[in-house]
Amino acid sequence: MKVLAIDTSNYTMGVGLLDGETVIGEMITNVKKNHAVRLMPSIEQLLQQCDVKPSDLGKIVVAEGPGSYTGVRIGVTVAKTLAWSLGIPIAGVSSLATLAANSMYFDGYICPLFDGRRQQIFTGLYTYAGKLQSVKEDRLIMIEDWLSMLKDMEKPILFIGNDLSLHQETIKNTLGEQAVFASSSLHNPRPGELGLLGLEKEGQEVHTFVPSYLRLAEAEANWLANQNK
Repeated sequence: MKVLAIDTSNYTMGVGLLDGETVIGEMITNVKKNHAVRLMPSIEQLLQQCDVKPSDLGKIVVAEGPGSYTGVRIGVTVAKTLAWSLGIPIAGVSSLATLAANSMYFDGYICPLFDGRRQQIFTGLYTYAGKLQSVKEDRLIMIEDWLSMLKDMEKPILFIGNDLSLHQETIKNTLGEQAVFASSSLHNPRPGELGLLGLEKEGQEVHTFVPSYLRLAEAEANWLANQNK
């Protein structure tokens, strides 16, 4: 089965194509440009270069969040539209799990993170035991509260993500030698890994599929605050 993987949940935009468990093509950029404009041309280009027609696809896998509210929405909208128009299933994979998969063979815990502003981070904790497994579920949390929770973990913790530099000093000061920092070459989530993680997941019905934002959009939060006054 051929699978198309889509990730626009952060600045990194990734599109991957798999034939079974074989990754046959990937396109990755990490630039502050409009994903809404660039995503479909990238998908079309990847399919053409790999000699795959849209009708050959059997599944769409999308990074369902968390991350940038707009970025997540763009990727999920395009994924749902393609799945609906082609009559094929869609599967969502945590954007954090996709990033963690870059270091799945690390002997310890893996902590992917995205900046959530105001000293908050989107994060979770993973480990690899034959396959990637969640140890602490994805969440939006204050960085200091998260690090306090991690102090009791008995293994080294690998931190990974393009936003790591924003929090690296705080992490180092709190966890000391327990903290390990991934090479910058691993910070971009790979759409091929996203596709492989999605292979194992049961496809969902397009109309009931929803992203995982982990927090309300600012406009929704302001509206609710005004209603409670």
